[in-house]
Amino acid sequence: MIDKTHPLPLTRQARLLELSRSSAYYEPVGTSDEDLALMAAIDKIHLKLPFYGIRRLRGELSDRGFDVGRQHVATLMRTMGIQALCPKRRTTKPHPGHKLYPYLLRGMDITAAGQVWCADVTYLPMGRGFCYLAAVMDWASRRVLSWRLSNSLDASFCIEALEEALDRYEAPEIFNTDQGAQFTSEGFTSLLTSRGIRVSMDGRGRWMDNVFIERLWRSVKYEEVYLKGYESIPEARRELAAYFDFYNMRRRHQGLEDRTPDEVFWSTLQRQEKAA
Repeated sequence: MIDKTHPLPLTRQARLLELSRSSAYYEPVGTSDEDLALMAAIDKIHLKLPFYGIRRLRGELSDRGFDVGRQHVATLMRTMGIQALCPKRRTTKPHPGHKLYPYLLRGMDITAAGQVWCADVTYLPMGRGFCYLAAVMDWASRRVLSWRLSNSLDASFCIEALEEALDRYEAPEIFNTDQGAQFTSEGFTSLLTSRGIRVSMDGRGRWMDNVFIERLWRSVKYEEVYLKGYESIPEARRELAAYFDFYNMRRRHQGLEDRTPDEVFWSTLQRQEKAA
């Protein structure tokens, strides 16, 4: 590729490689402080009011002192990987290589660890930037089985989180996700089907179909991320590791009869294995 230290002029290098000369001089521009503040505000509003679209979000931002247009709000939402949770017309076709699966959990009684796992991705604001967090969770116990951070929304970090969970624990019967491109990718779904795991996906705009991991994001952000304002991904990784240890081993859940995820996971997993 182009080497700026080579004695051959950049113009000549670009011509030989059949590249645009302007690409040789391009320097990526980081996200501005103003946009980072906007994205942090959008994240907080979306967490509380996930059904708000661009117009309502812009109104909320205006009330908080942000002067921003609808188009810019839309651009930032795409960057963050979020959208309003509401029924939508099927105006676009899925990617030809991305198969969609039906939702399998409706009416299902999920009482034991290992029956159903779920996964999702969320945006995390930081002091000088942002990143994305993916997590794999056991549905019945709310236990976080694995997680990964990334500075982009490609599928690789979600696949890494899934691989770690499958390496550490017995494969579940069903794995549920939303219809995000990371989870409909061939790399992700083939890893599940090759283990005999049934794939389940939320309906479009149906955030309640994966409600427990949506609640996890609220806990992570209000109990950890917003309080500390990480300055870098290494710091975020270190602090989140400590938080997820606390979440699994010490944080009691009202929905689990004031037990911790660890208590429910290991006790119901043992009962399931004995029954088998």
